[in-house]
Amino acid sequence: MDLWWIGLAAFFAAGLTLFSGFGLGTLLTPVFALFFPLPLAIAGTAVVHLANNLFKLGLLVKHANWRVVWRFGLPAMAAAVLGALLLAWIGEMPTWLMWSLGERRFEITPLKALIGLLICSFAALEMSSRFARVALPPRWLPVGGVLSGFFGGLSGNQGALRSAFLIKLGLPKRAFVATGGVIAVIIDASRIGVYGLGDLRTALQPDSTLLLPILIGTLCAFLGTWLGSRLLDKVTLRGVQLVVAIALWGIGLGLMLGVL
Repeated sequence: MDLWWIGLAAFFAAGLTLFSGFGLGTLLTPVFALFFPLPLAIAGTAVVHLANNLFKLGLLVKHANWRVVWRFGLPAMAAAVLGALLLAWIGEMPTWLMWSLGERRFEITPLKALIGLLICSFAALEMSSRFARVALPPRWLPVGGVLSGFFGGLSGNQGALRSAFLIKLGLPKRAFVATGGVIAVIIDASRIGVYGLGDLRTALQPDSTLLLPILIGTLCAFLGTWLGSRLLDKVTLRGVQLVVAIALWGIGLGLMLGVL
């Protein structure tokens, strides 16, 4: 496993969030999946996501709307735990199908098929201009918390759903960012707690061969997010967004077919 490639891929994937219109979880999970087993890819992304949100909140946390945080965040916390537990359970399921191409053999597992499908689905969702205009009434906040938390725990995809439920509240910009950030921290902390009981705990043992690659990937991804956010204004470039979406669909399809 080439540590340079892991570090560079994580750094640029995190930096691309500034131009592609995709969230950190949507971009980083597929990239980590190229190098690590899926549960570790999702857990590593969660660590970066949590660190990034904690850093980003900083002084903004005082602007958070705590009534919204509790209505959305508490259901999200419970659902994130369920999603993370489901991830572990599906990861233990046996292989569905094995196929070969020439001398190469591939395995299609339930976990790869599910995560691949979710990567493709959320990439399409975040590309959709129609979805970007979706704004649901405040009474649906607890439902939004359940959906955002569940998919956050299962695959790391939480931002797009969270925004769809928070956008219509009419919060000032700082309050919107702070409230969303606090909710994201709640979801990330909840799912990392579950991940830490399984594969992540094993991988982070001092004698694990995955320890150094995971640390390098996580640190480089955080550095890419931190550095980019301070040097550049966030702007969506449609061409970059399309290229990234095609790459995400390719990775998702590769997982579903057992190629990756």
